[in-house]
Formats: sequence, structure tokens, C-alpha cells
Amino acid sequence: MSKEIPYKIYLSESEIPTAWYNVRAHMKNKPAPLLNPGTLKPMTADELSAVFCDELVKQELDDTTPYIEIPEEIRNFYKMYRPAPLVRAYCLEEKLKTPAKIYYKFEGNNTSGSHKLNSAIAQAYYAKKQGLKGVTTETGAGQWGTALSMACAYFGLDCKVYMVKVSYEQKPFRREVMRTYGASVTPSPSETTEIGREILSKFPGTNGSLGCAISEAVEVATHTPGYRYVLGSVLNQVLLHQSVIGLETKAALDKYGVKADMIIGCAGGGSNLGGLIAPFLGEKLRGEADYRIIAVEPASCPSFTRGTYAYDFCDTGMVCPLAKMYTLGSSFMPAPNHAGGLRYHGMSSTLSQAYDDGLIEARSVKQTDVFEAAQMFARIEGILPAPESSHAIRVAIDEALKCKETGEEKTIVFGLTGTGYFDMVAYQKFNDGLMEDYIPTDDEIKASLSKLPKV
Repeated sequence: MSKEIPYKIYLSESEIPTAWYNVRAHMKNKPAPLLNPGTLKPMTADELSAVFCDELVKQELDDTTPYIEIPEEIRNFYKMYRPAPLVRAYCLEEKLKTPAKIYYKFEGNNTSGSHKLNSAIAQAYYAKKQGLKGVTTETGAGQWGTALSMACAYFGLDCKVYMVKVSYEQKPFRREVMRTYGASVTPSPSETTEIGREILSKFPGTNGSLGCAISEAVEVATHTPGYRYVLGSVLNQVLLHQSVIGLETKAALDKYGVKADMIIGCAGGGSNLGGLIAPFLGEKLRGEADYRIIAVEPASCPSFTRGTYAYDFCDTGMVCPLAKMYTLGSSFMPAPNHAGGLRYHGMSSTLSQAYDDGLIEARSVKQTDVFEAAQMFARIEGILPAPESSHAIRVAIDEALKCKETGEEKTIVFGLTGTGYFDMVAYQKFNDGLMEDYIPTDDEIKASLSKLPKV
């Protein structure tokens, strides 16, 4: 076993990025603009400012500035848990008997348990700076809601969270962490909003979806003075904030002269994947290096692999702007799988454009295969991974085993977005042999896509 590279590569505080990287600045084909659903014209800053914080609107619309400075207050907060370690998975390599070198960027070393805090603290900061009373949001697995409740507590903001019903019921302790930090948590769809009541009438007994929760959170934000809506994934601004993951990863690899061959990340809305691959995709776009980039999504909600690239609503209630993305249709109701953070009908416009341009590839995996990999990783590497992260683990293991067959010494980097200690109901289902794999039929997806807006 080589000892040239330590198990954990740590950067110093002084090496925390001082600017976020905006990969759109180097994309030849820019992501398509958000459209006003009423006029079908690109959304203006004034229109978006009714929903989002002013500074975040600027970041959302900026596709020309490569680097955007991280305010000192945010950098100081980052120092509480960043830089995050890049870990060489020596034990996993040995167990698999693979010549591949495997690294993972671990984002679970903060109280929220995931990478979501990177953007939550930024969005809360800009809300506070604008003089707002509070923010509203949605959450699937609960990691984003937890991160945002922490960030809002830090800045003294009110936080209203709409949590996808199935996750609300599966993860009571995640819900209680949010409440501990002062957030109010409502299962979605709910009777507390007009859109929630409408969704319940159309889909009685539904387990909910991120699209439903987004609709409710936006309605509350736009009808409550002094509040704005914030989102944990999908949007350009979120991928921008999450670029700290990729920037640190690349800096750590460069420190030891390591060149990655492939970068693997789970993909639901795109925050983790977009942040992890940002500087690598930038090099690829500029012709400076080449990488194989793999997005991994659940077979139960396969936006990339079975969706259509088209303009669609970002939410089930059809009140948000239209985004051009790989989508299953905003009315698609995913099966209640245990990777709640990946149960979104669409994908980031930035990543969708990159995928359409052939810059990244995608793969879908079944839930039981994902938890098999999660269990293996926990036993070998000593970290209980989140179900979302385990999608990337599954494909990283698969690729390492291919290297074993071919004898290729490839370097694999994947994102470990967070821990799974609040996901024990899911692990229990797997351990008891009760976990099922649900894959939507072609007819189900076709029926949902038939309702796409005519743009």
C-alpha cells in the first residue's frame, strides 16, 4: 500500500477559496434563460427580485464573470467546517483488489451533515444584508432544510420549511434538528397554502415531491412581506456557491500532483454534482484538460437518462419560472424512494446544457444496488453515507471493478455529500430485505411529459 499520499488531504484555512467559480462564464453554449410563464420572455432582474434576494438575482443572471468574490463574513463561517478533507479510499481499493485509485471529497463534517451548508450560509447572508425578516424553502431528505435553519439561526432570520411529506414521516429526527434551530417545518403538500390544497385535491394521499414543496414555499414567500424564497439546488446561484467543493478538491489533488480521470457525483437537482465538477468542467471547456464526468441518478427518478430536454416548470404548482432542463415533467410524482434529495423531476439548466453538449454523461441506478454499495462503504471506510451520496459510491465501485478487469490504473474522484445517520429507516428497510426497486414505466413518463408547457 503506497504511503506517498496520506489518507486525508487537508488544506489550510488560508487555502479556502476566496472566490466562487462561475463555470457558465466559460461555456460556449450558455444555459437557456429562465422564462416568465405568462409572457414566455426571459425573466428580468426586477421580476426575479419579487421571489429571490437582490444579490442572488445578480448571481443567477451572471453568465460572464468567471470568479465572484466570497464575502468575508461567509468565508469566516466557512472556517468552522472548511476546508473539507479529500480522502484516499485505501481500504476500499484493497477490498476491491483494484488498480484504480479512489478519492472522495467528504462534505459531512458539519452539523447539518451535508454540503448544503455551503450555499445556505451564503443565501442567509444576502437575505440578512437586504434587511429581510425571513426566508421560505423546501427540503426533500432534510439536509437542505437543516443547513438553512442553521444559517438562519446564525443571522437571526425566521425560517419556514416545507418538507416533502414522505421524508417528513421517514425522518422525524431530521425534522427535529430543524426545529431545534428555530425553523417551522410543514409536511408538503399541506392545507396551509392554496397550491397545497389544489395538489391534494388532484393527488389525494400523495407522498409529495420537491416540486410540490417548492410551490408551497414560493407562495408563502410572495404573500408574506419581508420574506424571500431560497432554493437548495437547481439554480445557477446554488451551483456557484457549491463550487467551493470542486475548487478545494482540485487544490488538494494538485498539491500531490494527482490528475483525476473521472469525477462522479449524485444528481438530483444538481447542487452537489455542479459544485464538485465546476473547476474540472472549466478546464475541459477551455481545452486545458479532459475528464470523464458521470452524473448518477435514481432509476425511480431518471431526469437525465429518460427525461426530455425542454422548457418546463420548476414546480408542481406551475407558479415558478420556466427553465430549460432535462425533465420528466413537473407533474411527475416520483416513487417514495429513500434518496429524498434526488426526488426532483428536473435538472439544473447549467448541467442540462453540459449534458446536451456531451460534456458529461449520466447513469441511473436501482435503490437496492445503491444501498448495497452504501453498506459496503460503511463497513470498509467507516462512514455511514447518505442515500444520495451512495449513488456516486455505487458507480465509483462499478468503475473500480472495471479497472480490475482491464488492469487500468485510473484515478476516480467522487463526492460524498453527507452522512446517513438520519436515514436509519432506509437502512432498516434494506437490512430487513423490505426495500423495493420502483422504475417508472415509459407510459408513466410519457403521460407526464405530455403536459409540458408549449414553448
